[in-house]
Amino acid sequence: MTPGIQELMREVERVRDGFRRAVLAGDADAAVALCADGVTLVDLPVGTGAAGREAVRSHVGRIAAHLPADLAFARLSRTVDRFRVVDEERVSFLHDRELPWLLPGVAATGRRAEVLAISVATVRQGRLLAVRTLWDHTTLLAGLGLPADAVHPAAVSLCGGEGPRGWW
Repeated sequence: MTPGIQELMREVERVRDGFRRAVLAGDADAAVALCADGVTLVDLPVGTGAAGREAVRSHVGRIAAHLPADLAFARLSRTVDRFRVVDEERVSFLHDRELPWLLPGVAATGRRAEVLAISVATVRQGRLLAVRTLWDHTTLLAGLGLPADAVHPAAVSLCGGEGPRGWW
């Protein structure tokens, strides 16, 4: 692998990690500053997310307003290439508030939650182009004592009516 490719891979990680830090800090401006104009975020299987810088700014604000205080991430694996970072993480938190971006329409249960999440972040020319995160909802809902049908996909259309297929 050439030094140039190695530097591209480090840059992809820096952009993705900087975006995550900004989101967790509630700094929507810093998060959006790392995004390409056509950025798309989507959380699957619920389908919450945003497309475009201004929509992402609003979405990040909604996420930050509903983050559990003890939200923790434990990376299980990371794979990086010139354009993408794929992270497999164990996410844990106390479900002490509504999480409309993860569990839309579900009231806080007061239970501890642990869930596997796999995210794919795509970076082009030093800007975040897309983040798709797949959450293990079956395990999450079971751990929270909720029925499998407690959460329904969000009624959102991120890409001009294309629905989920247009998100990847």
